[in-house]
Amino acid sequence: MRGADPHRLRRSDLPVDTVALARFLIGKTVVHDLAEGRSSGRIVEVEAYPPGDEAGHAYTGWAPSRASLFLRPGHAYVYISYGTWRMLNVSAGPEGVGAGVLIRALEPVEGVESMKSRRGTTRLLDLTRGPGRLAVAMAIATDHDGVDLCGRGSLWLGTAVREPGAIDSHIRIGLTRALDRRLRFIERGNPFVSGPKKLLAAGGG
Repeated sequence: MRGADPHRLRRSDLPVDTVALARFLIGKTVVHDLAEGRSSGRIVEVEAYPPGDEAGHAYTGWAPSRASLFLRPGHAYVYISYGTWRMLNVSAGPEGVGAGVLIRALEPVEGVESMKSRRGTTRLLDLTRGPGRLAVAMAIATDHDGVDLCGRGSLWLGTAVREPGAIDSHIRIGLTRALDRRLRFIERGNPFVSGPKKLLAAGGG
């Protein structure tokens, strides 16, 4: 069930603490208004990378390639992973302090047919389950790096179209450092959550 239309989040709505922002984003909406129509999805999985986190891109300090992580909360940081996949992150600390929240999975809401075309699949569960897939489905490009997601642009963060369920915490996926930090947050039981099911079976906190 879709529920209410989303409204743009204001920066003042966003917690400044990275972990608090990660939890806050569960159930909120990523919206991309495109010439062919709107694509949107509910955020059902995120990973937090707070200040000083050795697994985070900001750990070694400011650089032009990751400058967006050091902006005020609510800006897009988009980078390329493995030379192929675009990853959408939200800047998540005070201005000048590098931190981010990786959007790992969405539940499609609007523009599903367009998402299927971009992804080259008709399988609903494969559209936005995982950060690389969701970027393709939502037509998110490296040009969106630095975009103000609380601004008036075409790519923005919206309010929840329906209230989220229970939120669980788990270890993050695919890291080689800080492996035991439970900074991955999911909407419990949502089928669009990514990653091996055995990790979810281990239980959340």
